[in-house]
Parts: sequence; C-alpha cells; structure tokens
Amino acid sequence: MFSAIVGIFGTKALDAMSNYEKHRHVDVAQQRFPDLRRRGSGLNPTPNESLESKASKRPWAIQSHYDHPGWYIVWRYLVDPTESLEPGKPVVIWRVDVVFLERSDWKYERSSAGESGGGRTHTFGVKNPAKKLKGKAVYSRRDAVIRDGKPVPRNCNEDN
Repeated sequence: MFSAIVGIFGTKALDAMSNYEKHRHVDVAQQRFPDLRRRGSGLNPTPNESLESKASKRPWAIQSHYDHPGWYIVWRYLVDPTESLEPGKPVVIWRVDVVFLERSDWKYERSSAGESGGGRTHTFGVKNPAKKLKGKAVYSRRDAVIRDGKPVPRNCNEDN
C-alpha cells in the first residue's frame, strides 16, 4: 500500500511540474494504464505519450497489473527508521529510473487471478530488470547502496 502512495505522489508532482498530466477520467487515472499522458495527447494516448508512475523499495524489480508498452518512471524509496540519510526523513527516494518498456519486456507472474481472466490481481514483472534499467537512472543518491538485495544507507567508512 505504501508503494501505491509513493507512486500517487509522484503522479501528482509530475502533473504539477512537467509536460505530463494526470488522466482526467477517474476510472483511467485510478484503475487503468497510464497514470499520466503527455499534455494535449487526447483521451487515448499512444505508448510514446503514456507515462506510468511506479514506486518500489526493491532495487530492481518492477511489477505492474498491466503489460502495456509505454514510458515508466520508477521511484525507488528507502525506509530509513534511523534517519541516517536525512534527519527528520524516515523515508527517502534514493533512485529514480525512467524507461520505455515494450509489451515483450513483461512476463506474467502467477497470481490468484490466473492467466485466462479474473480482474486486477494479475501481476506482470519486467524480464531482466537490472539489465533493462542499466543506465536509466535520472536520479541516484550516492549515500545509498544495495546490500544483500536491499537499498541501505552507505556506511560512512566505505570508500565506494
């Protein structure tokens, strides 16, 4: 649920500060793809004019309920209860990736919905996400590293 909130705040920020706008159709904006569309692109934007806002505390994985082609912005957040990165901020964004994904980049991941139908619980994951995201970071904190598969604050005594 927390990832959904981070993604929603990302969508609101992009709506306010970029050339992307939230879908004004509530059903699309809250339930379907994409979260945002290029301003002036109309009600049914092409994949190149579509932007989906995702959030994850995992360093590489991208999951979605859809396997649509389009632009994806992934806000990577770190829960830091010790506030060692920034005093007063127990949650920080440590990396932001922007990537264009094709339908072929997605793989179906088993869920209770089943492959042949049944609602929004279908889950798709990106194939080889670390490879797909290499060089796609538009923001990355130098004081956070991946250790044991999780983003963590960099130890002050580390050289890299």
